[in-house]
Amino acid sequence: MKPLKSFILLFGIALPGLATAGAQVYEPLSASVQAALYKSVSDSASPRLAFANAQEAQAWLNTMSQRMARYLPDEVQRRQLLTTVQYEATRASLDPQMVLGLVQVESGFKKYAVSSASARGYMQIMPFWVKLIGAQSQDLFHLRTNLRYGCTILRYYLNIEKGNLYRALGRYNGSLGQPEYPNMVLGAWKNNWAWNYNPNRKTAEQTTSKTPG
Repeated sequence: MKPLKSFILLFGIALPGLATAGAQVYEPLSASVQAALYKSVSDSASPRLAFANAQEAQAWLNTMSQRMARYLPDEVQRRQLLTTVQYEATRASLDPQMVLGLVQVESGFKKYAVSSASARGYMQIMPFWVKLIGAQSQDLFHLRTNLRYGCTILRYYLNIEKGNLYRALGRYNGSLGQPEYPNMVLGAWKNNWAWNYNPNRKTAEQTTSKTPG
């Protein structure tokens, strides 16, 4: 294993400009699956934080915004991205922290990232998905569209793999059976985005209402 890749796997970080994204592989879908996925990406409900109470929602948003500041200096953009990630991940029954790890590895939180395989945006969606389950007018660089597709596709792969996240991540990256990509996502999730809320313990992350820009 090359030293740089070993370093990335160990610490779960995606370095700026380093292409780590693969490509989802086109596979024919049954009519029923195609219809279900189309329905999923077509929902137009407005993104909102889904937590047990407003206190927890605010603590999560403050904490994650601080952690993301090194990737996105603009606080408004960070909070919009985080709200959409949390909503779309929860909607797809995915852990939002894991999705943040995936976005970090796939694009480094770059909205207009494009891989050598033409995967696009935050979650590096292959354009064929728009033709397969979406509408021609949908833009994969649009924040919500990109996250909606990414979470829907990962949920689809999780269903195929009967809940095996490791294998589902391999499918998502087009590297099923290879350990590097799943390890990078799981490492980023654990090391950078883990979240354990304790309402009785006030920390700087949980109580700061304004994050540094």
